[in-house]
Amino acid sequence: MNTYVALLNFTQQGLTNMHESAHRASAFRAAARKSGCKVLHLFWTMGAHDGVIVFQAKDDAAATGLMMSLSALGNVHTSTMRAFDAAEFTALVEKAPKM
Repeated sequence: MNTYVALLNFTQQGLTNMHESAHRASAFRAAARKSGCKVLHLFWTMGAHDGVIVFQAKDDAAATGLMMSLSALGNVHTSTMRAFDAAEFTALVEKAPKM
């Protein structure tokens, strides 16, 4: 499974319905499970972003589909990044062409 980090920002709708955010997070975890993804961490944050989700998916298509479904609800905008652990990063570096 690949690891992904998604940064979240509330939309106006999400801010208006902020009191439902924890419930929506539980529903998101259940939807992720049903789609074969696994939510590792879900945080509400201060600063430039309102939340962070760390999750695993079998591939980029599964991760993108999950985030598109979340965004389609209209409560958050997402920005998702593929994350690599040390072993994965080392393997990528070893495959990088020498210039």
